Amino acid sequence: MASPIKRARSVWFLGIASLPLILFLLLPCIGLIVRAAGYDLFALFLQKPVVDAIAISFETTLAATGLTILFGTPVAYLLARKSFRGKGLLEGFIDLPMVMPPAVAGLALLILLGRRGILGSYLSQLGVQIAFTPCAVVLAQLFVASPFFVKSAAAGFIGVDRELEQSAAIDGASPWKVFRTVTVPLASPSLIGGAILTWARALGEFGATIMFAGNFPGKTQTMPLAIYLGFEMDFSIAVTLSIILLAISFLVLFLVKGILRRRFAIP
Repeated sequence: MASPIKRARSVWFLGIASLPLILFLLLPCIGLIVRAAGYDLFALFLQKPVVDAIAISFETTLAATGLTILFGTPVAYLLARKSFRGKGLLEGFIDLPMVMPPAVAGLALLILLGRRGILGSYLSQLGVQIAFTPCAVVLAQLFVASPFFVKSAAAGFIGVDRELEQSAAIDGASPWKVFRTVTVPLASPSLIGGAILTWARALGEFGATIMFAGNFPGKTQTMPLAIYLGFEMDFSIAVTLSIILLAISFLVLFLVKGILRRRFAIP
C-alpha cells in the first residue's frame, strides 16, 4: 500500500496535469458571467426578441420531448427486451443522430420534407407545409435529441429485475399492467434522466434547426438561433440568452447527477 506522502504527491501531480484542460473548460464560462454582469439582464430579459425566443424554445422542446417519450419508449423496450435479426443495425441508426453533424441532419430533413423534397412535394400538393415552420423546429429537435432518451430508457429497462415482473404476472396482472405498475416505476430514474437530457439537447439544437426551419424571429427562432443573430446585430441579447442557457445547463447536470446518484447509490 502506498504511503500517505506518495498518495499526496500523486494527487498533486494529477492535479497539475489536469489543470490546463480544467481551466480551458472553466474560464470561458466565467468570462461569459463577468461580461453579463455589465448588462441590465432583467431589462434585456423583457425585450421582445428574447421573450419570443424563450417562448418558442420551450414550446418546441416540450413538444419534441413529449413525442420522444411517446414514440421512443416502445423503441427502448424493444431494444432492451427483444432479440431479432437486424437489431444491431437498428441500434446503429438510432445512435447515428448523436454523431451526425447537425447541419447534415438538417439537410437530410429538408431533402425529405422540404417543399420539393421526397415526401414534402406530395405534402405540398395537399397544402401541408413543414419546412421553415414551427413544426420543422420540433422535428429537427426530435431527430437530434430522441436517441438520448432511447439509450437511457433501454438501459433502465435492462436493469429491471425480471423476477419482479414475473411475480406480478403470476398474480394475474396483464402485460400492460406489469409494464405500467412494475417496469416503468423501476426504470423511472433512467426514463426521467433520459427525458431531461433529451429536453436539454433539444433546447441547445442549432445546426439542424437553422437548415430545416430557418431563423425567423417570432416564428422559428429558438434561443440558440437568436444568439447567432444577436452576435451580429445586438450582442447584449446574445449574452443574455447565453446566460440563460448556461444556467439551464448547470441545472440539467445537477438534476441528472442527482437522479443517477439515487439510482446507482453513487456517493
